[in-house]
Amino acid sequence: MPRLQTFRALAHRNYRLFFFGQGLSLIGTWLQQVAMSWLTYRLSGSALLLGFVTFCQYIAVLFIAPVAGVLADRVDRRRALLITQSVMLAQAATLAMLAATGVVAVWHVAALALVLGCASAFDIPLRHAMIARLVEHRSELPNAIALNSLLINCARVVGPALAGVLIAAVGEALCFGLNALSFGAVLVALAMMRWPARPPAPPPRGWLHSWLEGVRSAFGFAPIRAGLLLIAAISGTIGTYSTLMPVFAKDVFGGGARTLGILLSSAGTGALLAALYLASRHTTRGLDRVILVAGACASLAMLAFAHASSFALALPLLIVLGAGLIAAQASIQTLVQTLVDDDKRGRVMSLYTMAFLGALPFGNLMGGAIARYAGEDVAFSLDAVLCLAALLFFWRALPGLRAAARPVYARLGLIGRSDRPGAREDRR
Repeated sequence: MPRLQTFRALAHRNYRLFFFGQGLSLIGTWLQQVAMSWLTYRLSGSALLLGFVTFCQYIAVLFIAPVAGVLADRVDRRRALLITQSVMLAQAATLAMLAATGVVAVWHVAALALVLGCASAFDIPLRHAMIARLVEHRSELPNAIALNSLLINCARVVGPALAGVLIAAVGEALCFGLNALSFGAVLVALAMMRWPARPPAPPPRGWLHSWLEGVRSAFGFAPIRAGLLLIAAISGTIGTYSTLMPVFAKDVFGGGARTLGILLSSAGTGALLAALYLASRHTTRGLDRVILVAGACASLAMLAFAHASSFALALPLLIVLGAGLIAAQASIQTLVQTLVDDDKRGRVMSLYTMAFLGALPFGNLMGGAIARYAGEDVAFSLDAVLCLAALLFFWRALPGLRAAARPVYARLGLIGRSDRPGAREDRR
C-alpha cells in the first residue's frame, strides 16, 4: 500500500503519459546539458565563458516569462507545448550538426543556448500550469509534483553518467543528437492525451492588466511572495553548482568528461533520494521545515565541497548537496502550487519560473567571474554563505507565513477549520 500511495498520481492516464514521455526527454536534456558545458570548457578553457553560456540559456526567462504566464492562462496548454517542444528539438538537432561537422565554436553554443532559453521561457510555465490539470483532485497535486521531481532526478543520475561515457568515447555531437530524438517521446505523449474542452474564456482583458493581476495575486500574499523570493535566492546561489563543475572535474580533480559525469551523477543520486522522500509524503504538512533543513544541509555541503581536495570526499558531499537542493526547491514549488488560485496558475507559475530560472544567469555569471579571478573555491563558499543568510530570513518570517496560509489550507480541506494557530499538526 505505501508503494501504491507513493505513485498514486500515475493512476491518471494523462499524467501517466506525461510522466513516461517526459522521462526519456529529460535524460536527453541532461546529455545535452553536460555536453554543452564540457564543449564550452574544452573550446575555451574559461570559467567565465562557462558562466556566460549558462547566462545566455536563462536570461530570456526574465523577459519572456511574464508574457508566457499570461499566455498559459489563455491558450490550450497542450498545443502550446507541442510548439515549444518542437523548437527545442530543432535547437538540439542544429547543435548536433555543428558539433558533428567540427565547425562548432563557443559563440554557436551561446547563441543556441539563447534559443533554448527562449523556448524554455514559454515551455516551463506551461508545464507547471498543466500539471494541475493532469490529476483530478488538488490533494493529489503534491504527489504529482513530487513524482515529477523524482523523474527529473532519475534523469539527473542517468544522464550525466551516460554523457560522460559518450563524450569520452565519441564526442559531444551524439549527446546533442540523442537529445533531439528524445523530444519525440514528449510529442507523442502530448498527442495521445485526452484533453477536456477548455472552460469558457474569461472576459477579454489586456495582457498588461492580466499580468499585473497575477503579480498582485502572488506578491500580495505573503506565503507565495516568500516562496518566490526564497527560490530565487536558492537558485541563484547553491543552484548554480553544476555550472562550474567542469572546472572542478578538470583542474581540481585532474579528470575528464567521465569525472564530470561522476560528479554530476553523485549530486543527482542525492536529488533522487530527496525526490523519493517527497513522493512518499501524503500531505503538505511540515514542508516549511523540510525547506529549512534541506537548504541548510545543501549550503553546508557546498561550503565543504569548495575546500575538498579528495575525490572520495567530494562525492558524498555532492550527494548531500543534491538532496538538499532538490528537497528545498520541490517543497517550495509544492507550497506555491497548492496556494495559488486555478484561474491565475499560469501567471503565478510564470513568476515562479522567473524566480527559479531568472536568478540562475546572474548567479552563474557572478560565479564564473569570481572563479576566474579569485578561484572556484571562493565562488562556492560565497554562494553557500548567501544561501544560509536567505534561509535565516525565511525562518524568522515563518510564524507570520503559517498564519497567513492557514485560511487557504482550511478552505481547500487540507486542515480543519478549527485548528488553532501554533498547533503542531497545523504547521507547514
